[in-house]
Amino acid sequence: MIALYIVLGILGVIVLLLLTALIRTLLKPAKKSDWVPERDPAREQKYAEKLAEMIRYETVSRKGEIQREKFLGFHRILEKLFPLVHEKLEKTEIDGALLYRFPGKKSDRPVVLMGHQDVVPAEGVWEHDPFSGDIENGKVWGRGSADTKCSVMAFFQAVEELLAEGFTPEQDIYLSSSNNEEVSGEGCPKTVAELERRGVKPFLVNDEGGSVVTEPMKGLAGNFAMVGVLEKGQGNLKIIAKSNGGHSSYPPKNSPIVRLSKFITDLSKHSPMKLRMSREAGQMFSNMAPYGPFWMRLLFGNLWLFKPLLTALMPSISSQAAALLRTTVAPTMQSGSDGCNVLPQEASVTLNLRYIPHQNMEESNEAIRKLAEKYDLEVETIDAYPACEPVDTQSNAFDLIREVIAEVYPGLPLIPYVMTGGTDARHYQRICNACVRFSPVVYGPDQMKGMHGLNEYLDTYSLPAAVDYYKTLIRRAE
Repeated sequence: MIALYIVLGILGVIVLLLLTALIRTLLKPAKKSDWVPERDPAREQKYAEKLAEMIRYETVSRKGEIQREKFLGFHRILEKLFPLVHEKLEKTEIDGALLYRFPGKKSDRPVVLMGHQDVVPAEGVWEHDPFSGDIENGKVWGRGSADTKCSVMAFFQAVEELLAEGFTPEQDIYLSSSNNEEVSGEGCPKTVAELERRGVKPFLVNDEGGSVVTEPMKGLAGNFAMVGVLEKGQGNLKIIAKSNGGHSSYPPKNSPIVRLSKFITDLSKHSPMKLRMSREAGQMFSNMAPYGPFWMRLLFGNLWLFKPLLTALMPSISSQAAALLRTTVAPTMQSGSDGCNVLPQEASVTLNLRYIPHQNMEESNEAIRKLAEKYDLEVETIDAYPACEPVDTQSNAFDLIREVIAEVYPGLPLIPYVMTGGTDARHYQRICNACVRFSPVVYGPDQMKGMHGLNEYLDTYSLPAAVDYYKTLIRRAE
């Protein structure tokens, strides 16, 4: 009888909690994203032509290659497009990377605006030649149109227009553009080292990462300012299996490839990575909730109740959601013997890890090592860097971003989010506490597919607001 009362009591508590969540959801009115781009054909055309000329100059970066002469050619394009910037600002070139100082009245809280010059290779068959810079049907086509020559064009144009007005910023403004971000090159690290040498400690760094995203999640209609506040780390581990080799006609039970296969199967079925919804991920989901359908408002709007359930279920529903909640592990490369009938003396598989702060680089790598030992495998770290410290969304620097977005994009919801990819901004973490990832252009589903893929393009209506974003940020930097 006592057991029955206990069960009934537990059920009663559950019902009460569910009713509370339901009532809270019903009492909170649903919200709507109201911002839509305002068309300005003259400005769109002007900015699109500048972006198109930048796209036509091929700036594909190569791993391990500086390619300084190639990028010096691109710099000459920039000099032609933005003459006042190159006449008035202090320019520093570092092996193809660029740093400009727009002197302000003060230097104690400088702001850095970032975007990279280089692009990834353009393979496959495109609707428009990847380096054509075609402007057609309200779109600028080509590699780099969205990632990220659009940002570079926009902040150069913003400074060009401010200089034409005779404007002097309150604080020093730096324009930073590396030439090998796509291959994790030394352009940005060398730029940061130069700023360190000068004793510069930025108040705010604004790099790529987030953007104005159309329908960022199924059920969320409209546009949202997805502002990256946390960047995951990244590592590449080589898992190695060794043996004495031999003829394939009498294979042993645990040859190298068999052991690697068992390891990968175990890793995929029983991930050693810890699931946890971070404060930043929770902020993202709760900020999205009011704009979604009822089920989203109920679940994500009441994380105080549903957080454990969502944390447990989301990875099985969506790989994107899983990436927000744990370190991810992806097998990407493998090798074995050179002959069809030869057992390899050594076989390997390479894992790409994206580290989450609650199980950062060292702990995640150790989890892989422990599992590898179970199958008599060795682990070699090819390269790795940890997750970055999150941006404080209550800081003055983030308030500045919030105010600028509200002014330039009235009615546009701001959603802090966790970045699963990598940016150059991570290099600035050692000299700046507020490295925000946000490109002020609109990315819809097609643009997201085009970045690093086929048929990359940017809608021309993105460009006036992007220029205005940087102008407003420079004006407000105090």
